[in-house]
Amino acid sequence: MSLYIVSTPIGNLEDITLRALNTLKEVDLIAAEDTRHSQILLRKYDINKPCVSFHSHSGRAKVEKIINELVNGKNVALISDAGTPGISDPAYVLIKAALENDIKVIPIPGPAAFLTALTASGLPTNQFVYLGFLPLKKGRQTLLNSLKEEKRTVVFYESPHRILKTLNQLKEILGADRKIAIGRELTKIHEEFIRGTVLEAIEILGNSKPKGEFVVVLGGAGVV
Repeated sequence: MSLYIVSTPIGNLEDITLRALNTLKEVDLIAAEDTRHSQILLRKYDINKPCVSFHSHSGRAKVEKIINELVNGKNVALISDAGTPGISDPAYVLIKAALENDIKVIPIPGPAAFLTALTASGLPTNQFVYLGFLPLKKGRQTLLNSLKEEKRTVVFYESPHRILKTLNQLKEILGADRKIAIGRELTKIHEEFIRGTVLEAIEILGNSKPKGEFVVVLGGAGVV
């Protein structure tokens, strides 16, 4: 009995490893963030396995149901809508419960949006801080202020309807000349990178209606 943490593509369905495909074909059950969304990937690779949903609104009962399957000898693959489970999604809860029940947890590495953006950002990658999604209200101002003297590269996710507001906050707090790279729709047909200063990013995105999911890579203090 093992819980496999299986990374899946963040956009391009060809970005999946052979090991991930073999694992999904061999397990007894797949726990997916959105079973309907995951069927697109599973159908493409002719994977026919029972699926159960496991998402941010899944309660303790759903965790216990999956744990019971594992305790009873089943092998379960945990996948998210895109990327690596446990990165800005609810996988942590299930992984923690599995370990508490002495269930073997096996990672199957693969894509992650924040690493994809970081590697192509043109900003230093030897040290970085990953923040996930920024707080919507409480603690947001404090967090952004803490980045004034942060010398490491900072990576976080942002939604299309908040990206311009966030960039303007960065300009006010960190300055218009702070280096930045923004990845949008990574690995998809309309993949786009914006590289330059915070002000330049605002000018580019301000002339259009932002669409898609964004990964923001912020240069550390003093990066030129």
